Amino acid sequence: MQQRTVTITNRLGLHARAAAKLVKLAASYRKSRVTLARSDASHQTADAKSIFSVLLLAATQNTLIEITVEGPDEDLAMEALCRLIADKFGEE
Repeated sequence: MQQRTVTITNRLGLHARAAAKLVKLAASYRKSRVTLARSDASHQTADAKSIFSVLLLAATQNTLIEITVEGPDEDLAMEALCRLIADKFGEE
């Protein structure tokens, strides 16, 4: 199992277009379970392969998100997801 905390840094946060990119990428790692959790008092969690679940996180700019990936391709999935977030979802 891989866990990493990242910061949503893009200006619009994890809005619909960014969430769709994240979900599409997470879903491409079919053999792994990918979850997201807010690193604040709410500790709200989301299935990273569900657009509705990801949007309900309401992660604005500077929100800390903990990514957890479990499965045979967890290393590749974690690196790809962290790269997408670090690259601000290709928007800036």
